[in-house]
Amino acid sequence: MAYIGFARSPYGPARTYEEILGELERRGFVVEFSRHHWMGDAPFGLIIAETSRGKVAVRWNLGDEFRLKLEEVGEEDVEEFIEDTLEYLSGD
Repeated sequence: MAYIGFARSPYGPARTYEEILGELERRGFVVEFSRHHWMGDAPFGLIIAETSRGKVAVRWNLGDEFRLKLEEVGEEDVEEFIEDTLEYLSGD
């Protein structure tokens, strides 16, 4: 299984990364490896995690409160989501 997610966060990139990983663990995911991509001072980023329940990719942006929505998708869909987000972050 694979998951894509969308998060809103009032925090900067480092704290948002911690909050998202913490929320994944509260939802029963065991994070085995993770990485975080964001561009300079842009108000959004991408977190990719390998977990006990499959790959998780979460796109986050600034918002007034922390919240995270996850949806189960196919492996091809999560890879496309990651590719599209990374392309957007790089400005291509």
